[in-house]
Amino acid sequence: MSSITRSVIEQALQQVLEPTLGRDLISLGAVKDIVINGAKVDVTLVLGYPAKSVHETIASAVNEALNKIAGVEQVGLDIGWTVYANPAANSQQSLPEVKNIIAVASGKGGVGKSTTTVNLALALAAEGARVAILDADIYGPSQPQMLGMPVRPPQVVNHNGQQFMLPVEAYGVQSNSMGYLVNENTPMMWRGPMVSGALQQLLTQTYWQDVDYLLIDMPPGTGDIQITLAQKVPVTGAVIVTTPQDIALLDAKKGIEMFRKVNVPILGVVENMATHICSNCGHEEHIFGSGGGERIAHDYQTELLGSLPLALSIRVDADSGKPSVAADPESAVSHLYRTIARKLAANLWLQNLESLAMPDIEVTED
Repeated sequence: MSSITRSVIEQALQQVLEPTLGRDLISLGAVKDIVINGAKVDVTLVLGYPAKSVHETIASAVNEALNKIAGVEQVGLDIGWTVYANPAANSQQSLPEVKNIIAVASGKGGVGKSTTTVNLALALAAEGARVAILDADIYGPSQPQMLGMPVRPPQVVNHNGQQFMLPVEAYGVQSNSMGYLVNENTPMMWRGPMVSGALQQLLTQTYWQDVDYLLIDMPPGTGDIQITLAQKVPVTGAVIVTTPQDIALLDAKKGIEMFRKVNVPILGVVENMATHICSNCGHEEHIFGSGGGERIAHDYQTELLGSLPLALSIRVDADSGKPSVAADPESAVSHLYRTIARKLAANLWLQNLESLAMPDIEVTED
């Protein structure tokens, strides 16, 4: 009979930290099965977020921990992940084919929010998730150009007696946008109620297909579209994009406050254009200031997911219709986007775990 026990294996796995969250595998509930067969131990791990980039890191750490146990001669390891449908931050019912809806927002324009959205979507897809983008900037849609897709109305399908638009797919990511429906030179001269109605139609009348994460590219500000999204769309959480500049931070705070007022969790802050890197000499400087993203994350008890440089390649890639993560997957910038995407997805997993752990409190009168 083997002297190796499940308790000993669990103690060893309790010392292995999941690299993105920095928490041990046992407390995260990632250990789904342990099978001991003599000197061989088989472990099944299921993470709650797509983690292709850290798969080998986790496998190496688990193997090292288990091989230190006396009597263990062989380790079998199966690592997978499941993206769970997160409870909505408001009372609306979720879209049946969408597990998580993430608003990517900023308080002001010009901070690179749309570029960040499309690259985060591609990064999540590269990590193994099924991802979609909804371009909620009705007045100035930019996702079709960034994805390199022509202005062409989406195909219409009939499902359960209703007509739906098929999302346009590029680089493995589903998308829909007002930019597919109107010519790029046609201005959208609509008042607030029409814009809010268009947003709801794009969201609910698109035939999204098995989506783990739907990223909503929000327009800047805290106007009609933001209010509609917060009140009528089952948003899982929001990501705030800002630059380190004080003026941008002031507006970013307004965006955070808006989401907090409608009980939408802030999943983190992305600091864009944090440093400028000279394309000739490689000199790096903080032309918009430094530490702004970290300060605002600290002030609002959230996390700085990452800082991105003001790099010429990011702009060129987006304008050409092949965003950085697709254009050069192994570049330093692409790795930054993938790190941010993993943190975002892992934070959603953690949020889900914490929400399930909260007990329901019932108050009754005798």
